[in-house]
Amino acid sequence: MSSCGPKNNMDPALHQGKKPDWIKVRLPNNPQFWGTKSLVKDLNLVTVCEEAQCPNRWECWSHGTATFMIAGEKCTRACGFCAIKTAKPDPLESDEPQRVAEATARMKLRHVVITAVARDDLRDGGAEHFKLTIEAVRAANPDIIIEVLVPDFNDRDWALQLCMDARPHIFNHNIETVQRLTPLVRSRAQYQRSLTVLKKAKAMVNGVVATKSGLMLGLGERREEVIQAFDDLRAHDVTVLTLGQYLRPTPKHLPVVEFITPEQFDEYKQIALDKGFRHVASGPLVRSSYHAADFRPELDVIEQINSDLRAANSVELDPASLPIPTPKPELV
Repeated sequence: MSSCGPKNNMDPALHQGKKPDWIKVRLPNNPQFWGTKSLVKDLNLVTVCEEAQCPNRWECWSHGTATFMIAGEKCTRACGFCAIKTAKPDPLESDEPQRVAEATARMKLRHVVITAVARDDLRDGGAEHFKLTIEAVRAANPDIIIEVLVPDFNDRDWALQLCMDARPHIFNHNIETVQRLTPLVRSRAQYQRSLTVLKKAKAMVNGVVATKSGLMLGLGERREEVIQAFDDLRAHDVTVLTLGQYLRPTPKHLPVVEFITPEQFDEYKQIALDKGFRHVASGPLVRSSYHAADFRPELDVIEQINSDLRAANSVELDPASLPIPTPKPELV
């Protein structure tokens, strides 16, 4: 597959080019930002923070947190909102799981988010690579909360099971937008399929995982459609929700049809909470991984996952009983 840009079937005249005052991005002013940037470079890792041009990367990196993007930086899909490049992906790197684990150990993270590009070129969509990365991170950091933000794996149950067998604490898959706009916004993805993936992931571990999803607003969705999306997510057992403003990465991407006010975001948050979501992050600059550590799964979920893993491996999950991966000499 040759490199190509995003699909943009919306009228470009809809674009609102002038950003309102409430859209402000903080610039780095903390040495921790540069330390995180250096660490990511030293370990030859990719972060969605940079690849997706996240507006919060300065803030998050200044706090020593990052969302690691595994399986390369080239995506097999061309979604109209996404800044990640579309091209033929490179082969998977077998030592990447250990490099991610080493980064989480050096950063002393208590919560890590692991995401990936869509890898439709792979039969399992990259699910096994997720599994290996989760396992490596947990071995290096037994007490860490592990959140995965995954593609849909083309709704292959056996591939999804590979990921869930590694027992992440939080399973995140974004529906991104309302049902009507999905064909325009998301390449190859299907609204109902994404909902099904979320529900099946939870069922595969007998409900012992927190499921999470998110929407971008400002693409021309209607209020009643957003509320319907809330209902659809709750009907599929999703309990954590993120809502943020869509910002156009380049003129080739979908137009920003509307800037949602902070007051509207607050209203949507209250509606979502009233519908039974346990945790809602809602605001113009909120993204899937923004302040991800603010949400902690129920203690019984954490304890049950650890208990299940102990039973499966016949070991106690503590630093004394789990091996720490040996870093490669060139990574030290």
